[in-house]
Amino acid sequence: MTLEPLARPARLRPGARVAVVAPSGPVPPERLERGLDLLRGWDLDPVVAPHVLDTHPELDHLAGTDEDRARDLEEAWCDPSVDAVLCARGGYGAHRMVDLLDWPAMRAAGPKVFVGYSDITVLHEAFALRAGFSTLHGPMVATEVFLEDADTRQALRSTLFEPESVQTLGLDAAVALVPGTARGVTYGGCATLLAADAGTPRARTSVQGGLLVIEDTGEEPYRLDGVLTRLLRIGALAGISGVVCGSWEGCGPYEGVRAVLADRLGGLGVPVVEELGFGHGPTALTVPLGVPAVLEASADGGRCTLTCQVPALL
Repeated sequence: MTLEPLARPARLRPGARVAVVAPSGPVPPERLERGLDLLRGWDLDPVVAPHVLDTHPELDHLAGTDEDRARDLEEAWCDPSVDAVLCARGGYGAHRMVDLLDWPAMRAAGPKVFVGYSDITVLHEAFALRAGFSTLHGPMVATEVFLEDADTRQALRSTLFEPESVQTLGLDAAVALVPGTARGVTYGGCATLLAADAGTPRARTSVQGGLLVIEDTGEEPYRLDGVLTRLLRIGALAGISGVVCGSWEGCGPYEGVRAVLADRLGGLGVPVVEELGFGHGPTALTVPLGVPAVLEASADGGRCTLTCQVPALL
């Protein structure tokens, strides 16, 4: 079955109410406050979910219990006064709470803006598969890249308010690993999270015509080799039309990362672009997931881009 475009939410307007949730790791309070101030500067009305600043009583790598983290997200999504749900940070924990969410109720509430990356990949996939909603792979409210990088903030702000202005994505550093042009529906996120999700009862069983969007952090080249090899062995990449690679921050010398990407992805027979400029790197562009797009992997030094054929938001 070929991937189809997903339902897109409405764009934000000045004064929009946005809920901030923490589905994964614990949130530094000072970073959260700085992020909230930036959102207020955009004329948004941020509200913090009740358990965002919690820490699990026994597992300090989690922002509160699984049940509380799930309840925060579900209640924010089902609240008709909330226009968007923004994640505070990633880390670890989304796999533990994703099955606790009332997906029929969230689907009935309709699409909303949802932003996050890293561990939030699990939720991007769940929104796509269980609700049919498009989401945004983008910077989170209490992360350094959002707080410190102006280009990152501008990319997200433009996506939220004027999505037509950012339909073509790609930093100047983007280059073709395998040249060509590809068309398909965007999906993906953090490579290790996609591999961890693969084979679970609710995971994707088809990616025919999908444009795979991947990045990662803190994984040595041999571990990335293992992640991509697992995805290849179980057929999780069979049928994709192209691959869009973002940053590989902290994954060792990039020459080693590039060698793995070329070895594991080069044989797929599809265009591959590297360093497009999203994920854990110093600049994190906002990439819509679940939308039709065209990947231009230009050879001979030409510009490489990902162009969404529709605005990310209605």
